[in-house]
Amino acid sequence: MAIRIIREEGDDILKKISKPVEEIDDRIKVLIKDMLETMHHYNGVGIAAVQVGILKRIIVIHTDYEKEEPIILINPKIIEQKGEQTVEEGCLSFPNKFAKVIRPEEVTVEALDENGKKFKITGKGLLAQALAHEIDHLNGEVFIDKILPGTLEYVTPEE
Repeated sequence: MAIRIIREEGDDILKKISKPVEEIDDRIKVLIKDMLETMHHYNGVGIAAVQVGILKRIIVIHTDYEKEEPIILINPKIIEQKGEQTVEEGCLSFPNKFAKVIRPEEVTVEALDENGKKFKITGKGLLAQALAHEIDHLNGEVFIDKILPGTLEYVTPEE
């Protein structure tokens, strides 16, 4: 496993549409492990493969490091969404920037797990936000394009 370089604001790859995973082979499994390690290293809630420079439809999410296992989604697709919530959001690809965006309050996503088994997951609140945010990445959309006017904040990193 390895911590991968996160692609940041201004990198053209973040605006590209990721391609479906056709086969879950050893390379994909290594990528997933690396994504998890990278996300945990930077204390992220989620990360998409495009953020580490790979245009594959893979995301990993971990909303509670202490209580839950991470969620791995291959070829995820939102099949239902309900309501909306205004949330404070940041992104590993936009370090030290935070803003308010509108996300669904609840989403249901269909995906494959790392073994190729199809499953559905319904998320509310933070999980719905993370699912929507990471799936946006797969479609070449970034949170900075969705911010509510006047809510962008820059945070100085602690030394």
